[in-house]
Amino acid sequence: MPELPEVETVRQTLRNLIIGKEITEVLVFHKNIVESDLDEFTQKLVGQVFTEVERVGKYLIFELSDYELISHLRMEGKYFLTSEYEKTKHDHVIFAFKDGSYLKYNDTRKFGKMSLVDKGMASTSKQISKLGYEPFDQRLNKEDLFLRLQRTQRPIKTSLLDQTIIAGLGNIYVDEVLFMSKIDPRSPSNDLSIKECQIIIENAIIVLDKAIHLGGTTIHSYESSEGVTGLFQNQLLVHTKVGEDCPICKTTIEKIKVGGRGTYYCKNCQK
Repeated sequence: MPELPEVETVRQTLRNLIIGKEITEVLVFHKNIVESDLDEFTQKLVGQVFTEVERVGKYLIFELSDYELISHLRMEGKYFLTSEYEKTKHDHVIFAFKDGSYLKYNDTRKFGKMSLVDKGMASTSKQISKLGYEPFDQRLNKEDLFLRLQRTQRPIKTSLLDQTIIAGLGNIYVDEVLFMSKIDPRSPSNDLSIKECQIIIENAIIVLDKAIHLGGTTIHSYESSEGVTGLFQNQLLVHTKVGEDCPICKTTIEKIKVGGRGTYYCKNCQK
């Protein structure tokens, strides 16, 4: 699933391609992707112009003349700008532009979601309003994270995947952050100290900054819009490294299940 760095890469790519483009038609081929009323969705978007592309956590926010389009890529969602219609099997939403180009939403698994809200209302939508702060947000401090974690005995890996606690982190980057923080992913969340919460925030910023700079992590079927692929997979310390030596102590990296998620860690470094 695309995480914060991958979605940020998509955002940066798309804003250079679609800002200023006017929509003349919207074609929806898989209605479950659109959470808004389908007729209103297709009708209200006609005549709208893309003015900006923002991101909150793993959500893309397309700013339009009068509305905001909230999009979540889920597992394998992708956007492509093309000069010809040429619908493929997995193109489920197509935006036709006045200049003759098309923006296609392609999703092999059909898990992605879109919804249309009035201008300025995305932040209060059901999708966005429940999100926690991103690691980059100055409102997320060690005290805030500590208090959130005190409310649950879930493994820290599971808590950091919870978007209501911290927005933007997914399986890949949580493994990396916990390794850098020397914290066992199975540790009960309410056992962590304030100091450890500060270390988690600091390492989350380091990992995400580097991943954004490198265009995200390209694994499995993920790629950004326009075929842009990330390079952070070449910098991973533990994720996917089962059977390899720990880069710090040379202990063999193990793969375990935490909260049903495949988790990579070093049993020596992360005690």
